[in-house]
Amino acid sequence: MQPKSITTDVLDIAYLEYGGSDGWPCIMGHGFPYDVNAYAEAAPILAQAGARVLVPWLRGYGPTRFRFPETLRSGEQAALGADLLAFMDALGIERAVVGGYDWGGRAACVVSALHPERVIGLVSGNSYNIQNIARSMEPASPPEEAALWYQYLFHNERGRRALERNRRGFARQLWSMWSPKWTFDDATFERSAIAFDNPDYVDVVIHSYRHRYALVDGDPAYAGIEAKLAAQPQIRVPTIAIDGDSDGVNPGTAHHARKFEGFFERRVFAGAGHNLPQERPAEWAKAVLDLRKGAERWPAYLR
Repeated sequence: MQPKSITTDVLDIAYLEYGGSDGWPCIMGHGFPYDVNAYAEAAPILAQAGARVLVPWLRGYGPTRFRFPETLRSGEQAALGADLLAFMDALGIERAVVGGYDWGGRAACVVSALHPERVIGLVSGNSYNIQNIARSMEPASPPEEAALWYQYLFHNERGRRALERNRRGFARQLWSMWSPKWTFDDATFERSAIAFDNPDYVDVVIHSYRHRYALVDGDPAYAGIEAKLAAQPQIRVPTIAIDGDSDGVNPGTAHHARKFEGFFERRVFAGAGHNLPQERPAEWAKAVLDLRKGAERWPAYLR
C-alpha cells in the first residue's frame, strides 16, 4: 500500500488509507516507538465493515515531514492534538471516530477533550492519556518508576546520544519489555523500524519526554492548548478504553474512569501488552465497531 500525503500549516503528513472514500471516517494513531503498521491487520477489518480508516505517521516518524526548518521539533501533547485536528481539517473531515494508544491515543484524547463536536467516539489505549505536567514531579511506586527508566535517560545528553546512535536497539528493547507475551519476528519489527529513520525523530522524541516533566519549554504556537490541558479537562464523548493485562509500562487505568462523562466502558485484553492494536487486531477492531454502533444511540454527543 502506497502512502498518501496531506499538507497542513506545519507538516506534510503521510498516512495510509483503507476502505472507500465514502466510508465513515475513522482515524487511528500509533505510539512511540511504533508506526502505522500497528494497524496493518485491524484497519482492513474496519474497512470491510464500511470504514474509511486513516492512519497517519506522527510528526517525527516515517515519511511525515516538517515544512519549515525553523519550526520547533516539539513532541508535546498539544502539538500531537493540533496535528490530528489539522489532519482532519486538511481532509475535510468534520467528525470521526478517533483512537489510538500511547502518543496516538494522547492526540485522540486531546481532540476529544477540547473539540468534542469533532468526535463521534473515542477508543483509547490506556484511557485518559492527557499528561498532568503540573504534577509530573510527584513520584509513583518503585515498580512504576523502574518502568519509566527510558524517560529519565532521555532527560540528559547521554540519553539523546543513545537514541541517536541506536534507534532500532532502543525500540526493540522497549517492544520486548512492554509486550512480554507478544512474539514478534524480525520482519515485523523492521517494517516499523524504518519509520525511526525520519530526520526529526530524535529531536521530537527527546522534546516529548523532557516537556512532559516541564524540563523544556513547549512551542509557543501551542501554549493556548497546553493551558487548557493543564486543567485536566473531562472527556465527554462516548469512549471505550482499553488496557492490556501484560503491559510492561502501564500498570492499568481502572482509576481513570472518573475523567470521563457519559458513556464509558473499559476493556482489558488478556495477554496483551502495550501495542494493543497490533497484538490484538480483531479485538481492537471490535472495540471500534462496538463504539460506533453504540454512539448512534447517544444523540446528545452528536451535536
